[in-house]
Amino acid sequence: MRATVPDADADADAPTVGESREAPDATAASDDIGTTVTADEAAAAAEPDDDGRSAVGGHSDDELAALAEGRHGAPHDVLGQHPLGDGSVAVRVRRPLASQVVVVLEDGTRVDLEHVAHGIWAAAHTRGLQAYRIEAHYGDAVDTADDPYRFLPTVGELDLYLLGEGRHERLWDVLGAHERSPEGVPGVAFAVWAPDANAVRVTGSFNDWDGSRAAMRRLNGRGIWELFVPGARAGEAYKFQILTQDGVWIDKADPVARFAERPPHTASVVAAPAGHVWADDAWMRERAARDPHNSPMSVYELHAMSWRPGLGYRQLADELIPYLDGLGFTHVEFMPLAEHPYGPSWGYQVTGYYAPTSRLGSPDDLRYLVDRLHQAGYGVLMDWVPGHFPKDAFALARFDGRPLYEHPDPRRGEQPDWGTLVFDFGRPEVRNFLVANALYWLEEFHIDGLRVDAVASMLYLDYSRDEWLPNEFGGRENLEAIAFLQETCATAYRLHPGTVMIAEESTSWDGVTRPTDQGGLGFGLKWNMGWMNDDLRYFERDPIHRRYHHGDLTFSFVYAWSEKYVLPISHDEVVHGKGSLFSKMPGDHWQKLANVRLFLAYQWGHPGKQLLFMGQEFAQPSEWDESRGLDWWLLDQPPHRGVSKLLARLNRVYRDAPALWELDNSPEGLQWIAGGDAEHSLLAFVRRGHDRDGEIVMVFNFSNSALSNYRIGVPAAGEWEEILNTDAFEYGGSGVGNLGSVSSQNEPHDGFDQSLELSVPPLGAVWFRRRTAF
Repeated sequence: MRATVPDADADADAPTVGESREAPDATAASDDIGTTVTADEAAAAAEPDDDGRSAVGGHSDDELAALAEGRHGAPHDVLGQHPLGDGSVAVRVRRPLASQVVVVLEDGTRVDLEHVAHGIWAAAHTRGLQAYRIEAHYGDAVDTADDPYRFLPTVGELDLYLLGEGRHERLWDVLGAHERSPEGVPGVAFAVWAPDANAVRVTGSFNDWDGSRAAMRRLNGRGIWELFVPGARAGEAYKFQILTQDGVWIDKADPVARFAERPPHTASVVAAPAGHVWADDAWMRERAARDPHNSPMSVYELHAMSWRPGLGYRQLADELIPYLDGLGFTHVEFMPLAEHPYGPSWGYQVTGYYAPTSRLGSPDDLRYLVDRLHQAGYGVLMDWVPGHFPKDAFALARFDGRPLYEHPDPRRGEQPDWGTLVFDFGRPEVRNFLVANALYWLEEFHIDGLRVDAVASMLYLDYSRDEWLPNEFGGRENLEAIAFLQETCATAYRLHPGTVMIAEESTSWDGVTRPTDQGGLGFGLKWNMGWMNDDLRYFERDPIHRRYHHGDLTFSFVYAWSEKYVLPISHDEVVHGKGSLFSKMPGDHWQKLANVRLFLAYQWGHPGKQLLFMGQEFAQPSEWDESRGLDWWLLDQPPHRGVSKLLARLNRVYRDAPALWELDNSPEGLQWIAGGDAEHSLLAFVRRGHDRDGEIVMVFNFSNSALSNYRIGVPAAGEWEEILNTDAFEYGGSGVGNLGSVSSQNEPHDGFDQSLELSVPPLGAVWFRRRTAF
């Protein structure tokens, strides 16, 4: 007698998708341990319904074929165990090519199943709901395994609600792939958002890349699909196979994967639970109590893959930290570490937003690097790229066959400058994906701040577009992107005090660093691109012509406190034919190096934080090339080593002098001495903090002529120590200076009662502080 499969419509007592159900009570099982329910007995336990269909059968051939092929949108509604109205339980499993299938109940009872069609096997029994395993015979071979279709959903109702509202602040804990052990059975729970999919299945190394064996269930109307796969484990590669509404299967990497195969391979990898034991408690406590916007911040920006090629995260810790100790920076900033397929994109075309790049090691290896940097006293910043993503077919683009993460209108959904796609910032789930991603890096990797790339491209609907779609009020502002940035910044500061959000924003947008409750974007700091462009243009000029362009030098002071600024000399300024900082400078080799030293002193003396890209700290002549390392041999050359020694001195003075950062974001932190001496191409000003005894007087000579007996006013009488001279011999200079100190004279000048008579070196800077400050 043939056992058949019941009609889903007759399964009135079975729980619906997502409905809670108590775990089976093992004590309710029969005492007849080890008995066998034959196919005939199983069929007899299921009398026909009134319409003549068996309680174990009745599904159409098309539906059974869909189950067999893994294209059924709700496989759990049919497969697995389902209580029937008469107290018996139907069990249906998928085992194509098997010669015999037995369900072994937790109490030891063996239930023989009969083949219905297309590899679907079924039977009914009267032993009650129990845990069970499937024993499938293939000739002489026997495979025993747990059934993925007997487990309750691993995504809870509250999670589904928050995901649907776009408010899940720990989205990475729910979506993606996670090792779990429901009912004590180890495996991996998979979950993905694909609302327009007709079916979704998981394919990976755990099922021989046969997705038909792991069809997922749709949990709600918002498009969350879920499946627990018993026996899968960390380290296994996988993808989602998505059946589009056009009837085409497409393979996609997991958008929330926390690890990925090393490019050029594109599969996601089940990440092991975080195993790193953090030892940066002291750093994290101090960070939470610190105001990062009014604290010292000098940043060393680096591309981790090319700083010293071949190093992984752990090796970077061993080599980078001693190097930083010699330079004295307060922070490092890594160019994007999220997974990206194309190395020459430098990480700015992200495909794995939650996956640290596997080129350098595992997620725990990255945790180790950050931990070591914290223990050594360095803050860690990371570039974050929410503005656009690449069109690679395996990743986010048209994820479920239709525009999902990207805006569906190409006038908003495509970025012509970079040939990439733009997120649909107005869609709650997409906004949630990005906001949670920012929190992920801050939470899971203890990152101290995110530098948000290309903010201007998000703010303006007409950014680099000939044809664009106005907002609802007819304007060019991207209102949805603005709201997204505000939410990201506000949430990051609320949940992770002491961290900092930094905007790379190249326009005059008002209020980038104004709090969101005052109508601003809510960033803590903004890159000062105007300062960078004006000053580099000025320095590129022959010194003999600089007197005619003095305004380029002084214009940044007009708006220096309109935002809270970082002064960047970043990777973007030393590639693609722009030349290195050294090569931008005019003159012979000595003059170029002198200009670099002067530029660095001016950058460190100007109000704002500082950022310098790797290689510029020793004035590398060649452009940066991500395919090779830096020209480290230059540190063996005294003139270039001198630039590095000067930078170390600048950083030591900067760290120790509150005058250079305590009132960094207030005009009270600077007083002019000489701002209009265009004839000598000279600037002089005072930097100060709350303690006036710590004032620092700075003089910058941008001409190539030394100045003797040059008088400047100073704010107090006393002996002024020369704490920095970029022309000192030890830095590769000519040695013009003031023999270590200068005493003030009771001679009014520049609006001050006291003044100094100085020797100012050519293409040089000298800084002074009163000895009473010690």
